[in-house]
Amino acid sequence: MVENRPGLKILSHIVLLIGVATVALPVYIAFIASTHGPTDFLSGLIPLTPGGHGWENYKTMLTQGMASSGAPPVGPMMVNSLIMALSIAIGKIAISILSAFAIVYFRFPFRQFCFWIIFVTLMLPVEVRIVPTFQVIASLHMLDSYAGLSIPLIASATATFLFRQFFLTVPDELLEAARIDGAGPMKFFRDILVPLSRTNMAALFVILFIYGWNQYLWPLMVTTDPGYYTIVMGIKRMADVADAEPQWNLVMTTAMLAMLPPVLVVVFMQRLFVKGLVETEK
Repeated sequence: MVENRPGLKILSHIVLLIGVATVALPVYIAFIASTHGPTDFLSGLIPLTPGGHGWENYKTMLTQGMASSGAPPVGPMMVNSLIMALSIAIGKIAISILSAFAIVYFRFPFRQFCFWIIFVTLMLPVEVRIVPTFQVIASLHMLDSYAGLSIPLIASATATFLFRQFFLTVPDELLEAARIDGAGPMKFFRDILVPLSRTNMAALFVILFIYGWNQYLWPLMVTTDPGYYTIVMGIKRMADVADAEPQWNLVMTTAMLAMLPPVLVVVFMQRLFVKGLVETEK
């Protein structure tokens, strides 16, 4: 039970403000850094007020990139990241919902064994199996391609498990009613299960899109062509320069631009995202 005391309310607001400030401070510093010139950080002091080079920095990164670090303009890198993130999110949802549908509604030998084999892959993320996965992708000539960036990350035991648990809660009466109406398995899946899973798919899409957008190690392994660089790879290359000081103002400018797509996805899908996490439409 929460007591309604004025002092407690003030304390809770103070704690909340401290939490917000702690989370927002790195973003604020990145934004401030993106508005200053290249020499403003060489003294070791971080400015706390905006500078006068913001428009110049953003224009430089959007149109020219940082040639000294081998980083192309931000636009093509963001397109590559967008294609990779959308492919991973949509591919994971499509494969996971079909595999969960097969496991829950079809009776075939070793059904539970197949499910647990999928579930065990939770212990084998890409970082663990990166060498054999890279060997397979190289053998299939998929290096420096969108397929090589996305396909190895599409399979998802977590999403399969979530859809399976949701399908198990669907009342059997819906399945019986569909059978009486003459609906086949795929019609039942398309007309009943998919609409019921709409909010779950939306919540998973937000999580998986951000997961795909933030991928760093795998794109670094499979791409050497600058035309397939993702935005996270670009930031790493800009900050990792030899025999010179990194141009932190341009690095932070790229970081601010890289944050925009995930933020927009969360903002526009916030209602469905929250609804998919806390309730269903049954």
